[in-house]
Amino acid sequence: MNNRIKEEKKVVEQMISLYCRQKEGNASLCPACNEVLEYAMKRLDHCRYGSNKPTCRKCPIHCYSPDMRMRTKAIMRWSGPRMFLYHPVSAVKHLLREL
Repeated sequence: MNNRIKEEKKVVEQMISLYCRQKEGNASLCPACNEVLEYAMKRLDHCRYGSNKPTCRKCPIHCYSPDMRMRTKAIMRWSGPRMFLYHPVSAVKHLLREL
């Protein structure tokens, strides 16, 4: 697995964990958040762009199912701004990839 996909997986896991812990108040990932995380990991494993992968928001191919896309979008909207407080290095790297 290339570094780009590894980095993307790390950021997604951090965002989902942050959402589940801070917004939902869970000590560990709840079943619903774990389902989103597993789905995202599978999608990243099969990403056709590999090392040239854009961030999911900028990707021309939307590989998530409509339901998972909606759930993921809600998680990212909430945790995105908070990533600068909890995981600043990952947040800055992710933001720079979007530019």
